[in-house]
Amino acid sequence: MNAFIAWLLREVREVIPPAIFFLVGFHMLALTRSLMLREYRLHVATTAGATVGALLVAKVVLIADSLPVINRFPDKPLAYNVAWKTTIYVLAALVVHYLEHLVPLWWRLGNLGTANDRLLGEIVWPHFWAVQLWLVVLLFMYCAMRELIRAIGPREVKRMFFGPASSPRMGVARDGDRARGTGKRERPVRGRKG
Repeated sequence: MNAFIAWLLREVREVIPPAIFFLVGFHMLALTRSLMLREYRLHVATTAGATVGALLVAKVVLIADSLPVINRFPDKPLAYNVAWKTTIYVLAALVVHYLEHLVPLWWRLGNLGTANDRLLGEIVWPHFWAVQLWLVVLLFMYCAMRELIRAIGPREVKRMFFGPASSPRMGVARDGDRARGTGKRERPVRGRKG
């Protein structure tokens, strides 16, 4: 029983950061959609859908993280891992998003082929691709932030965001230093003619 509780707590701890990130992102998308549809006097219940979608994508990210190919470029610049992970997450989320619509139809119709044909005919493709584009942007931002945190270190990132202000680095003056006259700017050296 203790092993199960430890596993459950570890899973909850791992899902919290992506869940919060995607909850905020999906609720922004839902609010945008709701505001656009209000012009046509259409009202949509979006909070529950955005929450479920965010939790699904957070779980997809965690499942994709367990794949052996996810850290394919550990010794390359961060851009490689960001692009690779974004691609993997987007493909996984695309499959889950499609299945999210397909499975209820399959249960209702009892035939996978019929359900797939009906879904392909009934799905609102502009809306589907708009959601996918938002998802690509959100996943890219998530991957970029996550790789930066991995490279810098969680403690340093926490210190940077929530810790005391750091001292100025060599050769870089803060704005307040310039105002007090303590920041030094070097003048370019000009060569003499002749």
